[in-house]
Amino acid sequence: MKVKNLMTEELITIDKDQNLSDGLKLFRKHNISRLPVTNVNQENQKQLVGIVSERDIAAKLGSSKYENMPPSRFHISSVMVKDVISVPESMELVDVAKLMLDNGIGSVPVESDDVMVGIVSKADFLTLAVGKAFEKIAVEDVMSSDITSALPSDRIVHARRLMIDAKVGRVPVIDNDELVGMVTSKDLMRTFIDFRKNVPDKYQKSQIKEVLVEDVMSDNPRYVNKDMSIAEVANIMIETGFNGLPVVDNGVVVGIITQTDILRLISELES
Repeated sequence: MKVKNLMTEELITIDKDQNLSDGLKLFRKHNISRLPVTNVNQENQKQLVGIVSERDIAAKLGSSKYENMPPSRFHISSVMVKDVISVPESMELVDVAKLMLDNGIGSVPVESDDVMVGIVSKADFLTLAVGKAFEKIAVEDVMSSDITSALPSDRIVHARRLMIDAKVGRVPVIDNDELVGMVTSKDLMRTFIDFRKNVPDKYQKSQIKEVLVEDVMSDNPRYVNKDMSIAEVANIMIETGFNGLPVVDNGVVVGIITQTDILRLISELES
């Protein structure tokens, strides 16, 4: 199957000179986590110049380099990734999946004759994991048991560092071996932005250390068990839009399963 058969053709893009708040509105309105970034060239055509994700924004807003910059000063060009990997619409899906896995990226723009015609993400690949072959594969065979987790009492700056170091977009929040919450890049991004808007500049450096994971995490998070099938999990992710789910067995978190894990499985089976 070619990537053109799976890609999303309805393109939601943002200009590199637009404000960060414009990007947030698009994330929320369309329930997406990544945006292709464009620039109008001399021929008055939109040219792909970058891509921006919630994870990129959370990472940069929480860094000391940007701590004194107000949100109004942030343009998309300040937080986007400039080295964009794109693929031709004729590329085989298995090759696209391998490209995404090898480069640790969540989506790739699709081009035809140097014009962007669509975008394909890990979420799009989930639709391939609901067939009978995936009903026979259990979560425990695919999940990652190497769990990066946070405590409710951890500072959000610590949670941000955990995510960056582990290259993940979400961490379970565990207290006394019990799953009590989930914190994601989206949670951190919104927290950092609201904090910058509401706290005077001179107090930000000290007060950001007082914001804890329990203040921003999602309570009563959705989870799955290790005996569920990959098809079931893929359906849950499609219905909820969740990128990853903790795996709980007898009340204990034993792993996490993400869209990346399912994409890797699809790549292996297709290969």
